Amino acid sequence: MKKMFPRRTALVTGGCLAAATAWGQSNYATPYTFVTIAGNATSSGSANGTNSSAQFTYPEGVAVDAHGNLFVADNFANTIRKAAPVGTNWVVTTIAGQVGVYGSANGTNGVAQFSEPVGLAVDMHSNIFVADFGNNTVRKITPVGTNWVVKTIAGTAGNTGGADGTNGFAQFNGPAALAVDTHSNVFLADSLNHTIRKISPLGTNWVVTTIAGTAGNHGPADGSNGVAQFNQPSGIALDAAGNLFVADTYNSTIRKISPAGTNWVVTTIAGQAGNGGSADGVNLFAQFYESAGLAVDSADNLFVADTFNHTIRKLTPAGANWVVTTLAGTVQIPGSRDGTGASAQFKSPAGVAVDSAGNLFVADSGNATLRQGQFVTVPNLTISRAALAGVVVAWPNLGSYTLQTNPTLLATSWGNYGGAVTTLSGTNQITLPASSGNLFFRLTH
Repeated sequence: MKKMFPRRTALVTGGCLAAATAWGQSNYATPYTFVTIAGNATSSGSANGTNSSAQFTYPEGVAVDAHGNLFVADNFANTIRKAAPVGTNWVVTTIAGQVGVYGSANGTNGVAQFSEPVGLAVDMHSNIFVADFGNNTVRKITPVGTNWVVKTIAGTAGNTGGADGTNGFAQFNGPAALAVDTHSNVFLADSLNHTIRKISPLGTNWVVTTIAGTAGNHGPADGSNGVAQFNQPSGIALDAAGNLFVADTYNSTIRKISPAGTNWVVTTIAGQAGNGGSADGVNLFAQFYESAGLAVDSADNLFVADTFNHTIRKLTPAGANWVVTTLAGTVQIPGSRDGTGASAQFKSPAGVAVDSAGNLFVADSGNATLRQGQFVTVPNLTISRAALAGVVVAWPNLGSYTLQTNPTLLATSWGNYGGAVTTLSGTNQITLPASSGNLFFRLTH
C-alpha cells in the first residue's frame, strides 16, 4: 500500500474540543516528491552533459554549496563532478580527477588524481574537502578562476594507520565522510579505524586529532572521547550548535557527538546496534540497515540515506526524543522510480545533502543518478465544535487529500478515516462523533 505523509496534525482529546483551531508539528513527516535531475539509471559512465545525458559510474558523496551547485564524488570513476542548476536543467561537468585512473597526484583539474573518493563537504568559500578513501588521505579542492586546484592536506597516500599528527604525518584508514564548520575545521568519519577525527587549520598546516573512538576498536558503546565505540561509521553531519551526527553504518544506528568543554560525548539517538531493520519509531525503537549518508537542515532535522533499505529517512527532534520516519522509497525494493513517498524508488542510496531551502539531494549510487526531493505543501487542518458534542475537521479544498487518524503520535500506524468527505464552499469537511480518548488527525497525499 502506498505510504503517505502529512504536513500537519490536529488533536481531539477525550471527546471534547482540544482547541478552537488545530495545532500541529510543521515538520512532522513532510511529504517529499523525488525526481531524477542527472544521470540515467539504465546507462552508467562518465560523460558530462545536461540532465539524463550526463553519466555517473557510482556517485557516492554529495554536497551542496550556497549557490545551489552540487558536487559529487564519483567513486568508481575516481573523479569529482559538479552539477550546476541552469534554469530547470542541471549541467554536469568533471572538475577534478581522471576518469578510470587511480592515483594520488595533486594538481589542477584533470591533472589531479584520486582513488575511490567517497565523502565531500563544501565550506563557505566554496572549497571542497574530499575523503579520498583508497589513498587514505583528505584532499582540498580550491576554486581558482575557472580552475580547481587539488592539494592533499592530511595523510599520505599508501600509508594506512590511526596516528594523529600534522599534515602527512597523520594517518587514516578508509576515510569515508566529511563535515566542515564555519572556522574551516573538518570532521571526518574514519571508517575502517572506527573513529571520528578533527582536522584543524593552523596557519598553512592541518592538525589531526581523534575526538571519539579508538583506532582498531569497534563496538556500540556510548561515552566520552576514546571510551566511545563505532563500527565503520560512513556518514557525518554538523549542526549550527556544533553537534556532530554520525551514521554508524555497521551498528545500524545514528549517533550524536556533543562538545563538552574539551571533551566529546557520544550518545546513540536512534536505532539499536546489532538489530538492523526498517521500522519507523522513536529513538531505539527505530531501525536502520547499514545507513551511509547523513545531512542536517536549519531546523535540526536529520536526513539519512538508509542504503540497504533503499530508502530516505528523517529524524525529527521532539524534546529529548528523535522521531524516525521514512520519507521516500520502498523498503527492500530497489528501483529507479520518481514519485512521492513510497511511490519513489532508490537503489542503494549512499549520499544525501540538504540546501538552505530544504531541498534534498541524493546520490542514488546503485542507479548512477542524482535525485532531488522537494517537500509537498499540505493545507492546515482546523477543528471546531459540532452539534451533539461531535467535532468538525476541515481544510481548504486545494487538492486531493486523504484524512487519517491515530490515537498517539508515538505510533507509526496511521489509518485512513473511512467516513464521507464533503465539499462545502471550497472547504473539505467531515463531522465525527465525540472520541472516547485522544485522537490525532492528519492529511496525506
